[in-house]
Amino acid sequence: MFKKILVCLDGSELAEKVLPYAEEQAERFDSELVLFMTVSEPYFITPGVPGIPGVPVDTMNRENLIFTEKNAAETYLKSVADKILSEKKIRLSFESAVGIAGQAIIEYSGNHGIELIALATHGRSGLGRVILGSVADYVIRHSDLPVLLIHPKTKSK
Repeated sequence: MFKKILVCLDGSELAEKVLPYAEEQAERFDSELVLFMTVSEPYFITPGVPGIPGVPVDTMNRENLIFTEKNAAETYLKSVADKILSEKKIRLSFESAVGIAGQAIIEYSGNHGIELIALATHGRSGLGRVILGSVADYVIRHSDLPVLLIHPKTKSK
């Protein structure tokens, strides 16, 4: 049913909670899993002066920061892929992209034949959601594809 499943990760343990569900779908439908991670573009905002908003400043070190972050993302994705492949016999690849997470997920899905998007929600609400936004919410609202969304339980202290 699903030939390619995009599994959205952010390097957190919480985001990885979607993996067993995506793996099960891949096994059931003989799908390829594509592990995906977005690297944010580094920039700084100048302080705003009353009446004039702050603006992004492109740093001289921007390309080096992107290169370093992309390498870290690819290393992380490879380690997750290696762990999955040591336990399961499924087709698997991994990719990273530079940009805003929700937009990058939608763009990648549309350009690479993705048929299902799998991700975990961090469950932020209130001010946390306003400040940090919700990638899951963005994906649900902007994608034409089915979305496998899980809300993992966090450990109580």
